[in-house]
Amino acid sequence: MKKIYLDNAATSWPKPEAVYDAVDNFNRNIGGNPGRGTTSFALTPASMVLETRERLAQLFNINDPLRISFTLNITEALNVALKGSLQPGDHLIISSMEHNAVVRPAFALAELGIEITVIPCNLEGLFDTKALVKAIKTNTKMVGLLHASNVTGTIQPIVEVGQTCRERGILFLVDSAQSAGVLPIDVQRQSIDILAFTGHKGLLGPQGTGGIYVKPGVDVKPLKEGGTGSQSHDTKQPQCMPDCLESGTLNTPGIIGLGAGVGFVLEQGIDTIRLYEQKLAEILWQNIKNITGVKMYGPAIAKDRTAVLSFAIGEMDSAQVSFLLEREFGIVTRSGLHCTPFAHRTIGTLQQGTCRLSPGFFNTEAEMETVIKAIATLAKKA
Repeated sequence: MKKIYLDNAATSWPKPEAVYDAVDNFNRNIGGNPGRGTTSFALTPASMVLETRERLAQLFNINDPLRISFTLNITEALNVALKGSLQPGDHLIISSMEHNAVVRPAFALAELGIEITVIPCNLEGLFDTKALVKAIKTNTKMVGLLHASNVTGTIQPIVEVGQTCRERGILFLVDSAQSAGVLPIDVQRQSIDILAFTGHKGLLGPQGTGGIYVKPGVDVKPLKEGGTGSQSHDTKQPQCMPDCLESGTLNTPGIIGLGAGVGFVLEQGIDTIRLYEQKLAEILWQNIKNITGVKMYGPAIAKDRTAVLSFAIGEMDSAQVSFLLEREFGIVTRSGLHCTPFAHRTIGTLQQGTCRLSPGFFNTEAEMETVIKAIATLAKKA
């Protein structure tokens, strides 16, 4: 049975052929360790890693590519951003839709004396900008907000939030796990001080890649210290970006593959990708919402969400729904709480969880029709 893969919100698959080729070419024909010496085996991969930074800078409208440091994933990037920026006595504001990649490090910091305010979102998962203004205190140091929800696809008003932060001298941290490569990101227009991104979702790169952009003038302490290939005579960690946040050997083949993925996104265009995925998601939404016994979650208007849709069938456990969709129809989804219990508490699905559909750029309309029929079949049996 041929699989229909609808779990792109967890990791995109398949990747563009250029990504597979780039990783394979590096491993077979290039090798080496970027920045470790003056031979071609150090300089060539360093140049290729720089090219990935430059493509990311182009995508996110970042003036200086060297303000981007690579991490193993967005979870590491968010930990760097939070733990490297906040001190006891500081106040952090987050939303009730945040992923555990933000929630867990934030509450770990709370045990060390960081004050946290969680602003409730509405039933569609939308952040309340008026509540943000009311929540700001004299010691508010940072606002951390996901760009789009991994449960409902809800797109947050980051332009307004960024402007509010900029006017008050508050750091604005954006979690772009569900938006990078899918929605336009402009760190200048959106007043983003720190951007965390992952490589293996909308940027179409390999797993084990991600990174963090830090605005000039903003200091973020490293999460770890070690070899950077620079200033090796000094016992102190280099202070310059990107070295200060890049200790140890990089995932060079992964980063080069990420560069190929970003190149594909730039070539196709964000608008083209967004419109196509939105079209597939709208086919699902408009048809699944009319199936008896099925409940949909998130914004009803397509422009207000990414191509991420959550649903439940009656009282059926979400894990069972996901299991049956693959076993009986070959449809791959994601069930449960999606590492986001705050979000499920917000939309009222903490006990049951949801089954999530997340079509990508390589899915087809015909596949969406198959998915709709499969869900309708399960709903009749529920």
